[in-house]
Amino acid sequence: MTSTTYSIRAVEPQDRAAIARLWQALSDYHVQIDARMPAPVPGAADRYASRLIERRDDPHTCAFVAEVDNQVVGYILGAMLDLHPDLFKHLEAGYIADIFVDPAYRHQGIARDLVNTINRWFIDQGARYVEWQVAAANPGGLHFWESIGGKPLMIRMHLDIGGDSRAE
Repeated sequence: MTSTTYSIRAVEPQDRAAIARLWQALSDYHVQIDARMPAPVPGAADRYASRLIERRDDPHTCAFVAEVDNQVVGYILGAMLDLHPDLFKHLEAGYIADIFVDPAYRHQGIARDLVNTINRWFIDQGARYVEWQVAAANPGGLHFWESIGGKPLMIRMHLDIGGDSRAE
C-alpha cells in the first residue's frame, strides 16, 4: 500500500458538501452493519453539515477535516462534555461525536491523526479524558479505538419492544 500525503485543518464553510457526503456514508454504513441503527431522513446530511459549519465559532465544539489533493476525505467532530456539575463531580472531558474517513483512504494514519489533532484541542480546553461511542457491530471501529488505547467504559443496550412504529 502506498502512503498518501494529507493535511489536517479546521473545518471551513467550503467543506459543507464534503462533510455532508462523509456523514451520509457514515450513517449508511451504520445502518448497513446493524439495521437497529437510526437511518437518516432525506436532507439530514445537508442539515448535519450546515449545523457543523455553524458551530465553528462555538468555543465548546471543534471539527477538523483531512484533505488529500484539496479533497476532503475525512472529518472529526468533538465537543467538551457537560456532565451536569450539580449532579456529578466536575472533570473537564471531551467527547468525540463523529469521525469518518473515506474507505479509499483508510489504513494510512488519517483517522489516528484526526483523533490526535482533536485530542490536542481537548487538552487545550483542559480536558482530562475523552469519550466516544462505537457501534458494537463495527469490528474495524472497535479495533481502531482499542489500537489507540481506548477501553470500554459503558455498554449501550438495545431492546425492541414492539410498539407503534410511525416512522416512515
